[in-house]
Amino acid sequence: MASTSTDGELFRPAKRVAGQKQDVWSIINEAATASPVQPIINMGQGFFGYNPPKFITDAAKEALDKVDCNQYSPTKGRPRLKKAIAKAYSPLFGRNVDPDTEVTITTGANEGMLSAFMGFIEPGDEVIIFEPFFDQYVSNIEMPGGVIRYVPLQPPKNGGSEVSSAADWTIDMSLLEAAINPKTKMIVINTPHNPVGKIFSKSELQSIGDICVKHNILIISDEVYDRLPYTPFTRIATLSPAIAARTLTVGSAGKNFYCTGWRIGWLIGPAQLIHYVAAAHTRICFTSVSPLQEAAAVGFERADEMGFWEQSRKEMQGKVERFCAVFEELGLPYSKPEGGYFVLANFARVNLPPDYNFPAQVADRPRDFKLAWFLIMELGVAAIPPTEFYTRENMWMAEDWLRFAVCKEDSVLEGAKERLRGLKAYMK
Repeated sequence: MASTSTDGELFRPAKRVAGQKQDVWSIINEAATASPVQPIINMGQGFFGYNPPKFITDAAKEALDKVDCNQYSPTKGRPRLKKAIAKAYSPLFGRNVDPDTEVTITTGANEGMLSAFMGFIEPGDEVIIFEPFFDQYVSNIEMPGGVIRYVPLQPPKNGGSEVSSAADWTIDMSLLEAAINPKTKMIVINTPHNPVGKIFSKSELQSIGDICVKHNILIISDEVYDRLPYTPFTRIATLSPAIAARTLTVGSAGKNFYCTGWRIGWLIGPAQLIHYVAAAHTRICFTSVSPLQEAAAVGFERADEMGFWEQSRKEMQGKVERFCAVFEELGLPYSKPEGGYFVLANFARVNLPPDYNFPAQVADRPRDFKLAWFLIMELGVAAIPPTEFYTRENMWMAEDWLRFAVCKEDSVLEGAKERLRGLKAYMK
């Protein structure tokens, strides 16, 4: 007879999903629903506020009329998309990428990373990630039994009093070295970085790569914002043959083409690594959505001729500058991103009313959760508290910051700016 849990549930859930605190996304959505200020201007989650370019949506519609595009694709991805990715990335990697053996298509970058962890991590293996981190990394590593070692990016020394650069969030290489032991199997880097917007410098990547070669560590380089760099961007897999031989590079059509709901991602790397990622992917979801793979292929095939990459980069950088003007106006420090579409702003100067009634799920969280709740309830603007992307020991580094996503229509950015001006009544 099946055992029951002691808290009255009929079936005991697995430890990997049980006992988790309410996540930031549900808290923010709950606040947005309850706010008296409607409609909420959602600057929190990183989904786009506009459609992909027409040549890509047209390709998706056309694919639905093709018989083969409505059936299973090969588990490693549609040949047309793999060839398009290999052709697009070969010059960026400085070598010919083999579409058959060195590219595999996944159901979004997130599932691609899960496949990489499932393909290489055994229970007890250790994985190093940098704080702040994309929250899905944690569950993806723990699912196959991995143990996480955290290395914090050091925040700007004067980030609470003056505008800084995302480059000022630095890596203490001695802390990275100290996190390594015989159980260390893998390290994850994210450049351009979410939520900081940092592009890891060539020297930082060289140091990380050299450490990984020295200790025989695999590298996952999450480069989903690779088409949105505002400063020089280096790919760690290009630094040396020894580093390339241990690097899996992650990409995302959702981030590249403004279609986060399509869930089309990929990994590029040596054939002997890609083989096991694809094997895990086969057992997780077998294949990815056929017509949207076809449309993503057209996106890569036509992006250069349409001038899409440069247009996309310029437009997003313009949105960053447009939105950050309100922080300049308010005298609130922020961290200028070097890439991507997230902005971190420092709210240390904002005074929260001491008697403000925060709900229990927010009252016991760091100050940034209270700031985020207050912004939604009083001003109708949603932002994300970045301590969600830290371990408890290092949450203090981010408790005065909030993350804003600027991948919205300009009219939405202007609306958010107008509402944020209401902070003047609460500032020191």
